[in-house]
Amino acid sequence: MGKDLYESYPECREIFEKADQALGFALSKICFEGPEEELKKTTVTQPALLTCSMAALFLLRKNGFAFEGVAGHSLGAYSALAAAGSLAFEDAVKLVRRRGELMEEAGKGRGTMAVILMLDEDKVTQACREASSHGVVEPANVNCPGQIVISGEKAAVAAACDKAKSLGAKRAVELAVSGPFHSSLMKTAAEGLREALEKVNFSVPAVPYYSDIDSLVMKEPASIKESLVRQLMAPVQWIKTIQKMTEDGFTHFVEVGSGKVLCGLIQKIHKKAVVSNAGDVATIKAACEAP
Repeated sequence: MGKDLYESYPECREIFEKADQALGFALSKICFEGPEEELKKTTVTQPALLTCSMAALFLLRKNGFAFEGVAGHSLGAYSALAAAGSLAFEDAVKLVRRRGELMEEAGKGRGTMAVILMLDEDKVTQACREASSHGVVEPANVNCPGQIVISGEKAAVAAACDKAKSLGAKRAVELAVSGPFHSSLMKTAAEGLREALEKVNFSVPAVPYYSDIDSLVMKEPASIKESLVRQLMAPVQWIKTIQKMTEDGFTHFVEVGSGKVLCGLIQKIHKKAVVSNAGDVATIKAACEAP
């Protein structure tokens, strides 16, 4: 993750070094060398993904890339806010590390998540409602048409998966996660995050920032902080977020950082959207050269 950026550009190396210093451990070494088990820990994954995204963003800007708005899916909200100048990188990387700790603590042994495929949102909500006698289960990520993630207590999630299949879902698969994220079971994590956010200064974003749970442009720092707190317990409304951006005139989307997942989701939401990823030297240069 991010190794070619680190090795190719001193400025990108500096971003990784700032993350190492802010966190107090060698995040860069884990990104480049592993072990994979360590990188998969949410307390490491979250700052690692953010750092790689910000290194990629630096190189995009160095090559003349400009953008007119930002949005992020769950953790990506912090990268989006840092990109928009609302949040300093060092603050962002420490916040997502703390976010990961809080999510891990709140989720330990409490539940799971599952993806429901090829079933509309109303029926997924119905499945959760009908399974609620088994415990907490709620929609967590409304990713794209035909892909919705649910979250909650294990027995309730299993029951909701069965209900979803009976309502016509093609598949319902439990995910390999460490807790019931984006559900009401994250209440203690949200309270801890609120305390952490109160200690950090946010600025008004320099470009429109679209909240992934409200699907609205947010400007005021207090409102942005509150949305980040609520985000831990509320479903990510990615379909509505991309729909709002396209209504506002956005036609080209670049997924900055490691992976192409959001590219695929956006194409399913808005088939005419032009999408690309920019996560390493080659894809960043391609994104900058694209019309």
